[in-house]
Amino acid sequence: MKKLSAVLTILIVCILAVSLYKYKNPPAQESITFFPIDPKVNFLKAETILSPLNKPGNIILWTIRSTLDQKAYLRQDAGLLFSNGRLASKLSEWKQNTAVSIQDSQVSTEKSTLLQAITFHHAELHGKGKQISSSQAMSSDQLYVVHSNPIKTFRQPSSKDDEQWKKRLDSETERMLQLSWNKGIRHFSIPLKNYEALPLSQFHEKAKNTLPGFNNTETARIVGNLWEGLYKNYILGIKKTDGTIVSPLGSTIPLILLANDKTHLLVLTETGKGEPILLRQIILEAD
Repeated sequence: MKKLSAVLTILIVCILAVSLYKYKNPPAQESITFFPIDPKVNFLKAETILSPLNKPGNIILWTIRSTLDQKAYLRQDAGLLFSNGRLASKLSEWKQNTAVSIQDSQVSTEKSTLLQAITFHHAELHGKGKQISSSQAMSSDQLYVVHSNPIKTFRQPSSKDDEQWKKRLDSETERMLQLSWNKGIRHFSIPLKNYEALPLSQFHEKAKNTLPGFNNTETARIVGNLWEGLYKNYILGIKKTDGTIVSPLGSTIPLILLANDKTHLLVLTETGKGEPILLRQIILEAD
């Protein structure tokens, strides 16, 4: 009985120790959370690449790569790939205690298309004590894919034929997006004159330095909070007003609407079934 009692005591102590460890060191969860940017930590590499593969099926290789200058508690890259303005695929991988993230996916194109990929590269850093900070970057790429024999791809046109295809695919994509966004603007009665409109596909270039009317620190926070919201409310699934969650695949490129008074931004998109969706984020409190 004494031996049994001793064994039970040891088991209880072990269970309590494990529970205490988990309490003090909770497991990381798949998420993107913005924390203050650590200016001493930087991405050595952050890139998104679309490249054709020499194999049947008009296959395009979508690659996301990033390297931080040190190991991070949590590394996550979230990428979106749009085909003619609608979400065709997504990539999102997270790892602990690493500096490097590499993801790739083979995408089949069924018709001539404009592919646009954008990625948010994120690192969560845990310092001494309970200090948490982050590092972030964005990257993008686009590729025109023309179904011919053999398949033709280009980023910038180098011939009159390329120029015609670029004009055609740009026009088709822009027309569809404008119709979708205008429908959403009317549906939600958005006073467009009070906002600056930035499609997510152009957001990388616009936010590379600073967003209009914001400094570097404010821009970094807006970008980080935007992708935190996109990850939770778009990439993981679009939550509709009735509470149901639907896949973002087939949805339109989100339109980012920055309020002129700098208090908030709106994210406007449309599901694959044509339902307008609006997300709202607070930026700064009004004076």
